[in-house]
Amino acid sequence: MLDTFEILTTSGVVLWSRTYASVSPTVVNNFITDVFIEEKSSVAGAKNGASAAENPPYKHDQHTLRWTFEKELGIIFVAVYRSLLHISWIDKLVDNIRALFVGLYRDELTKPNTTIVECLTFDQYFDQQLRELEQAGGKSDARAFKNEVLSEDTGDEPPSPPNLTRSQQAQRGASPGSSPNVSRPGTPSTNHLLVAKAGPVAKMSRRARKMQNTNSAPASSSDEGPARKAKAKPVKRGRKWDADGLADEDDGVQLDYSVPTLTSDSEVEAGARPGAVEEVDASTWGSQAKGKFVLKDLGDEVHSILADADAKKSAATKTDAPSGLVGSGLSAIGGLFRNVVGGKVLTKQDLEKAMKGMEEHLLKKNVAREAAVRLCEGVEKELVGVKTGSFESINARIQKAMEVSLTKMLTPTSSLDLLREIDAITSPSATSLRKARPYVMSIVGVNGVGKSTNLSKICFFLLQNKYKVLIAAGDTFRSGAVEQLAVHVRNLKELTAREGGQVELYQKGYGKDAATVAKDAVAYAAQEGFDVVLIDTAGRRHNDQRLMSSLEKFAKFAQPDKILMVGEALVGTDSVAQARNFNAAFGSGRSLDGFIISKCDTVGDMVGTLVSIVHATNVPVLFVGVGQHYSDLRNFSVKWAVEKLLSSA
Repeated sequence: MLDTFEILTTSGVVLWSRTYASVSPTVVNNFITDVFIEEKSSVAGAKNGASAAENPPYKHDQHTLRWTFEKELGIIFVAVYRSLLHISWIDKLVDNIRALFVGLYRDELTKPNTTIVECLTFDQYFDQQLRELEQAGGKSDARAFKNEVLSEDTGDEPPSPPNLTRSQQAQRGASPGSSPNVSRPGTPSTNHLLVAKAGPVAKMSRRARKMQNTNSAPASSSDEGPARKAKAKPVKRGRKWDADGLADEDDGVQLDYSVPTLTSDSEVEAGARPGAVEEVDASTWGSQAKGKFVLKDLGDEVHSILADADAKKSAATKTDAPSGLVGSGLSAIGGLFRNVVGGKVLTKQDLEKAMKGMEEHLLKKNVAREAAVRLCEGVEKELVGVKTGSFESINARIQKAMEVSLTKMLTPTSSLDLLREIDAITSPSATSLRKARPYVMSIVGVNGVGKSTNLSKICFFLLQNKYKVLIAAGDTFRSGAVEQLAVHVRNLKELTAREGGQVELYQKGYGKDAATVAKDAVAYAAQEGFDVVLIDTAGRRHNDQRLMSSLEKFAKFAQPDKILMVGEALVGTDSVAQARNFNAAFGSGRSLDGFIISKCDTVGDMVGTLVSIVHATNVPVLFVGVGQHYSDLRNFSVKWAVEKLLSSA
């Protein structure tokens, strides 16, 4: 795991830094002294523009430093990590951060008399690159180091129970070696777990509490031995909920830690609470275009900056390199003609081995075997009988054909402008002769894929465009589903007060018919003038016919304009069956309108799930989820997906 990353000038001014573990200042100070001041022979050799891999590593006090230097601007980029770890991607991280920082702040750094640069927004660029490279090649090393640090810091002390109150955390004390929280505080966590009340019992282990409860149970007249007492089990009492979503019995279990108890009228009027939602910078996840707030494509900005840096570096290399084959040397000529089949008509035998390799590559990217086989078969039929160009290898031709095939498959055949569709329904033109009504969107999917979370992300996106949104709690089965949406709505209301738009929750509790709740919610939205209705649904197994059959009734009652299915990026080959079963569950003439691929930040380059579901249903992907914050939603980029699928990482 990376300990720290620093961007500093040769005069000693730290422009930007990120620390994950405590590192002595002498480590970086000695590095600057030995390399840039004294120029010791063991570590000398700092070259302007040289990559981190070309510069000799610097080691001091059980730490290794990988670094690079921008001589024109006088800036040093250095990454520090434990020497016992082997982080294969550290050199690429240093080089990419240098390219990003220079590309973003070159104009400010070249101004005369500039000593400090405001680079607070650089955190998101660094996090994106660190997450991308760590997922590609450093997960195992990072996990091993994290476990080691935790074991050293905590010792024999048991871990703290989740969701302790602030007073309990103060009593227990913070771990001195714990890593700082580097996640962006855009929105609060909605993970509310059941935690026992504070006191001596809460500090015991589960086994100790169980034994205490067992030993303290009163014995009847015939219960004389400990074995007889152990058989007595307490009867589990059902918890009842009132209209406000709170337990109406005091059983000593704290259920919601998001809102503290208000003890005075002044606190109630103030309405302030710890952990309130902080304002999200709109420029970090979208932009204004023609009066509308439009989501960014994932990674486009970072990748474009890195691409420009690579292009400039390649141009400089070509300018310095000697021209002609004579200057290139025999080795370059040998590499140029390796695997060349220029002017050859391709046969099935020529393609067989290469297509097998392409199929294995797609399987490693998490593409379902069925989809991978059909894709390769389609590309093979397309290439048989084709004459290759001059100096073109079979592998290059196959990759080009696969790129075209993937792009064609993932590109939607119709417009996916959600905002335009909403405006056409809520504010129809006079010539259409249609009456204005709310735009209805429902979210479906299997259990645990993140339906409620992604529904809230879409709601936050719509609030940026000043729509009035009604969220309908259609999950009347899962315990806590209504309360989860209530927390989301409360957080979104706080953002609404600053950013415009309105959001309300429509719910009728548990045990009700979901289709009827959805129908009533649409009628209520039309009556109260809401623009959009977002309907949450219960998670269900795609192979359970009894649960899936209720979706047809839901579609008839709610009449949604768009039905989106949330699919996990890490689900694997089961994604094909999930997509097909949900697509066929709404009856004749009605199917899915799009997919939201959640948890894309957890799989790195293995984004093959979206290929599998699109190939199985011909239904496009609309959005991808890249985190747990309300702003972690991106428009689906076909170019990004194809690059991830065909990358060699």
